[in-house]
Amino acid sequence: MNIYVGNLNYRVKEADLLQVMEEYGAVTSVKVILDRETGRSKGFAFIEMEDEAAAAKIIAELNGAEYHGRTMVVKEARPRA
Repeated sequence: MNIYVGNLNYRVKEADLLQVMEEYGAVTSVKVILDRETGRSKGFAFIEMEDEAAAAKIIAELNGAEYHGRTMVVKEARPRA
């Protein structure tokens, strides 16, 4: 399952998110989205997990949780329209 994580502190790195998400299960990939021009974080990321149950638990437990001073938005990622 692909998970969207939004409203992240701009200083959050992929390794930071990986550490948090691995507490719930095996993580396939973590990608913090960067601005092409500045190279700075855009404040959101995508997490990919093989285990649907672990991904559902992440969404249930971390959506609305505070992380590095910001309230995260965590939900299943949807394809672009």
